[in-house]
Amino acid sequence: MADTNEVLLKTPLHALHVELGAKMVPFAGYDMPVQYPTGVLKEHLHTRAKAGLFDVSHMGQRTLVGPDHETTARALETMVPSDFLTLRPGRIRYGLLLNEAGGIVDDFMATRPASPAEDGALGLVINASGRGVDDSFIQARLPANIRLQFADDRALLALQGPSAEAVLVRHCPKAAPLSFMTATSAEFDGMACSVARSGYTGEDGFEISMRARDAETFARRLLDDPDVLPIGLGARDSLRLEAGLCLYGHDIDTMTDPVSANLVWSIAKRRKLDRDFPAAARIMDLIFNGSAKKRVGIRPDGKAPAREGTTIADKAGRVIGTVTSGGFGPSLNAPIAMGYVETAFSADGTEIDLIVRGKPMPARVAPMPFVPHRYRRAV
Repeated sequence: MADTNEVLLKTPLHALHVELGAKMVPFAGYDMPVQYPTGVLKEHLHTRAKAGLFDVSHMGQRTLVGPDHETTARALETMVPSDFLTLRPGRIRYGLLLNEAGGIVDDFMATRPASPAEDGALGLVINASGRGVDDSFIQARLPANIRLQFADDRALLALQGPSAEAVLVRHCPKAAPLSFMTATSAEFDGMACSVARSGYTGEDGFEISMRARDAETFARRLLDDPDVLPIGLGARDSLRLEAGLCLYGHDIDTMTDPVSANLVWSIAKRRKLDRDFPAAARIMDLIFNGSAKKRVGIRPDGKAPAREGTTIADKAGRVIGTVTSGGFGPSLNAPIAMGYVETAFSADGTEIDLIVRGKPMPARVAPMPFVPHRYRRAV
């Protein structure tokens, strides 16, 4: 049961959300917009067709600061299986914080600043639900010459969709040349910001970090564009599910390893060879010999959605897994889900049953993403 006495934090855009008629709900300790009067369905489809603006200021913005890039990267690599040593200036890389058992403490994005003046810095964006846990986890493992800086005086907006570039470059021309997973410092109508070509919808788009006091100005100017609508957590979740992307605390957690989660691609070749990341022996054994379960996409045959926690069974009725994310995919006009099944049932096309209200509902394992990604890749 939720704590009705919980004091919720507010992002710098809280008053704007209320002004725009958003339905506000508790999320990761914040009072956040789940939808606007437009409704989740239209918000979702508008983002796929034009551009949606998301307030993601509840995410944790952090910076690791050390004497030089190599020192900082090697310090971070003691906690992750990614390769941050070879990360080039202005580039972004996905990472997994792993505990000693190989469980996923959190997933995050790390950016190496493009400016030589910031050599030794790595910008991190961590999940809102893991802010305190991640901070303690990282700080406990840092050497004395590396420090973790907090950027709680900053806000973060995501502009996502096929019109995102055209809208943003009117205010921030420096964003135009960026390709997926690259970033730069820039100005938005004369206001300093950092712009990354990234996001969590599967669409082309940007994440823009700015001073908290400037956030409302940024948001209002973007929303003045007829192609842009404000988007809440409801559509953000359905967009990331269609894109086949994990939500921490649901699809991945400390009881999940990267192999079972189908995130082996995030383990760098050099790290596999050196076997110098947390739980490397166990994880490499899973890579070579297989894991007991796998995260898969699921397409129910009917129209009824399978929600998180739904039991997955084989056609003989034996329980083989659980749904971790599920709902309606507006772009497909059909229900979709992801979850974990025994590896023997993880091949695309495998027929399974979802047990809904005690009755088996036919479904099949399906490839992800459910909707093709439309990132702007480097030429």
